[in-house]
Amino acid sequence: MTDDAPTPQPHRRRPRYRGTHPRRFEEKYKELAPEAHPELIEHVRSRGMTPAGQHVPILVDEVLAALALAPGKRGVDCTLGYGGHARRVLERITPGGTLLGLDQDPLELPKTLERLRKLGFEESALSVRRTNFAGLPAALHEHGWQDGVDFLFADLGLSSMQIDDPARGFTFKFDGPLDMRMNPARGVSAAQWLAGASVAEIERALADNSDEPLARDLARVLAGRREPLATTQRLAEVVRQALPARYGDDERDATVRRVFQAIRIEVNDEFGVLDALLRFAPQALRRGGRIAVLSFHSGEDRRVKRAFARGLADGVWSATNDEVIRPSPAERRSNPRSGPAKLRWAARA
Repeated sequence: MTDDAPTPQPHRRRPRYRGTHPRRFEEKYKELAPEAHPELIEHVRSRGMTPAGQHVPILVDEVLAALALAPGKRGVDCTLGYGGHARRVLERITPGGTLLGLDQDPLELPKTLERLRKLGFEESALSVRRTNFAGLPAALHEHGWQDGVDFLFADLGLSSMQIDDPARGFTFKFDGPLDMRMNPARGVSAAQWLAGASVAEIERALADNSDEPLARDLARVLAGRREPLATTQRLAEVVRQALPARYGDDERDATVRRVFQAIRIEVNDEFGVLDALLRFAPQALRRGGRIAVLSFHSGEDRRVKRAFARGLADGVWSATNDEVIRPSPAERRSNPRSGPAKLRWAARA
């Protein structure tokens, strides 16, 4: 053996997880490698659960019907996410069609692009841009689609792979940094926003973004703290401690979820971005083109409903759905995260 021969590396066992089943996100290594363990992925989904690092698309058939897709059409998935809806859209518009996918998450976008490329669609059928849907006008211009598209789709929900990863700061199931940014490289984190926000600013966010009935009381507890709220579980603990003694465990958890939702919306300016999309959508669509928006709470749905109603009255839209479309009981059983989903669509006049 020569002196410069590589030193053999000792074999390292995969770290064991506590108990009989993996609990922490990083311990679910089989779910995080779906190609190697397809049988496990199917088993997890059959139990009405979402495999770690994945996202189960919601109301897929209803979205496809609302968009009136056909081969040769072109359009935009404004929230590419895991790519579940995009895959089905590509199946409908190819051959000859083109999908432009937008997503602001720099961590997940490359994974999704690789996943969709492996499905074998011709390369010209799919392009991606790293931006949120407020960047739709610039994305269309850069793509040479100034004359518009045939369809727009926006899934406003947070993707499961973001929710479940403690490092992203969206969940309080396990401790992690209080971040909540869709793009961790831009803007201020949730911890930074809370540290600098006034009582009035936090109260407004809780009331407007999640209809929190205790917005004022919680804002007083969360604003101007000497001890920074740096982790997800510490924020959850402070919120629980501030609640009335009469609150049961379910009410406490529901309040914590509303607080997390409100702060996430504020940190990412989700309502401002949605309003920008709704304003620009009529200009982006060709005559007869369609937009479908999948929302997950009342603040989002109200904005979409009002924008479509105003456009219908003004003659911008020729049609929209009168009744909101919701997941069927079967879909809610197989994917409990679909429960709050609401789908609305409109057709360009």
